[in-house]
Amino acid sequence: MTAPARPAPWLALRELPPPLVRRAAGVVTVLLVLVVWALLTRGATAESRAISPTVLPSPFEVLRSFPVLLTERNLVGSIAASMQRVLLGFGLAAIIAVPLGIAAGSYRLVDAASQPISVFMRNVPVAALIPLTLQAFGVGELQKVMFLFLATAPFLFHEVARAVALVDDRYVDTAQTLGARPRQIVSKVLIALAAPSIYGALRANFGMAFGYVMLAEVVDARAGLGFLLLQSQRRGLPEHLLATLLVIGLLAWLIDQTFRFFGRGFFPYLKAGE
Repeated sequence: MTAPARPAPWLALRELPPPLVRRAAGVVTVLLVLVVWALLTRGATAESRAISPTVLPSPFEVLRSFPVLLTERNLVGSIAASMQRVLLGFGLAAIIAVPLGIAAGSYRLVDAASQPISVFMRNVPVAALIPLTLQAFGVGELQKVMFLFLATAPFLFHEVARAVALVDDRYVDTAQTLGARPRQIVSKVLIALAAPSIYGALRANFGMAFGYVMLAEVVDARAGLGFLLLQSQRRGLPEHLLATLLVIGLLAWLIDQTFRFFGRGFFPYLKAGE
């Protein structure tokens, strides 16, 4: 009696498929979505389609809208405006939250002192920060930057503090046995060992900031991808709205891949497990 054929190793539970298989799986998924989208929106007239073009334009209609977005609606300028706001808001969050998170992860007293504010800010609905920042900073660019700062800094602080706090105590004990001072332990042991997790927190929260900027740009913006989305909806241009969403998704993917690329350079020993 022959034994049952075993599946490919990468089909086993939690096994990592080869890179080529992973890429192929992603491409196939995208193609399936495009095929279903095209089938649901095929037809020369609105009546002949399964879904009305005012609700869901066809892929070809969305594709044809890109030249108009580029030439008449300043798509490139909107991308630049959104990225500038994200870089300023998240950059300010990183400058403040990362050092404070390292301090909280290194010293229990700092962690205890910061917990009430940290927990409160992480549980405030993000949308509630819009009227708060409007009241404090008006409707200009500063409001959008501060909104992104307040929306991301508490989460970044928490994740950095957790990354440092999770460093095994035996490394600290060994450094103390060798005569290292507290400042040396923080810089040479805690930060060094927590660096990959801190980088991961920066990567995740930058993506979160890029998503939040769309919310900020709905309020009195004159440029930006969120502004472009709102104007497309108000003008009844669903193909422009979907095209802008595709641009947002592509930009988010490129940003994440950029972080991943540099992460592999900074932490090559983690490459195999990523």
